Amino acid sequence: MTASRAALADLARAHGFKTVRFAAVGPTPRAEVLHAWLAANHHGDMRWMGEQLDVRDDPRVRMPEVLTAMVLAVEHAHVRPPDPGGRTGMVARYAWGRDYHNLVGKRLDKLRASLRGMGVRNWGGVDTAPILERAWAAEAGLGFNGKNGVQILPARTSWMFLAVVFVDVAIEPDPPLRDHCGKCERCLVACPTQAFTGPHVLDARRCLAYWTIEAQGLPPLALREGFGRWVFGCDVCQEVCPHNAAPPDPEEADLMPRHAWLDLDELIAAPDEALMTRFTGTPLRRPKAHGLKRNALIALGNLGDDGGVDSARLALEHPHEMVRGAAVWALARLGAPVPNDDPSELVRAELAAVHKGAVPTASPGRTDRG
Repeated sequence: MTASRAALADLARAHGFKTVRFAAVGPTPRAEVLHAWLAANHHGDMRWMGEQLDVRDDPRVRMPEVLTAMVLAVEHAHVRPPDPGGRTGMVARYAWGRDYHNLVGKRLDKLRASLRGMGVRNWGGVDTAPILERAWAAEAGLGFNGKNGVQILPARTSWMFLAVVFVDVAIEPDPPLRDHCGKCERCLVACPTQAFTGPHVLDARRCLAYWTIEAQGLPPLALREGFGRWVFGCDVCQEVCPHNAAPPDPEEADLMPRHAWLDLDELIAAPDEALMTRFTGTPLRRPKAHGLKRNALIALGNLGDDGGVDSARLALEHPHEMVRGAAVWALARLGAPVPNDDPSELVRAELAAVHKGAVPTASPGRTDRG
């Protein structure tokens, strides 16, 4: 088979990538944006974002022969199931089903093997490789980069996983798209913790996705009410985007909403090992059990439902200080007594904040967005 544009596109689609675009390879487009973002410490504790910068800046550092970037997308815009009510928390769409690193990664591995079978040398990855996927997607015309930093297919969707394969054959590139945000700033305004310092600039240290998935420790007090009911990630800046008004069904069975809503009391009460077993093969394992319990306790405190007091008290017995600290905050938010002391400095800081009146009691009621 000749490694033509049509042949490569057909091959990618045969391996489950319905959207395929191409870009000529040179230095990574707008790599300086990443450097400025890192210099501002907007990445928080995600130190890996600053690793292998030479490869992120130019994919030819890893393979000098590459000439073209194949940019691939898998959509995942399933509809969120109805709110079950009660003491439940929300999960970001990308984590409702199977872990996309596994799902998309396996498709990518098979695609790369098929390319090698055609005599096409290549390298690539999905998310964890030192590749600026959104920069290459924008260069290849696979969407444009929105003010929320997310890649958007105009009037279609931003709910998609991106992957990139660099190949050693020259393929006619696709033209980049123009900006389709215009004057719209719904995403910037809607962010529950005001994590955007401006268009296209996200300070992860204020972002719910960072705090509920990547970060250890407890988020600043000033941010916690903004968490609302989110227990893993956040979709607000995409939910309000006009381009996501009617995204097509992705027909991806592995990404069906199995975990769109989680019972907060169950998350808190479950033994850590059992919780991790329950979420095997999903992104929900990323923050570990103590991270999920921390998130559940913050959501519990925001709901203002005093029926959750027993769960918060149970969490005071957890061996991890992060869980106990979140339990103190939740109890204070629910108007319940807090312990007098704790061996952990982190938990004692939470107790001090409560005693200083820095933790207001939550108002009972539904909090959908934060």
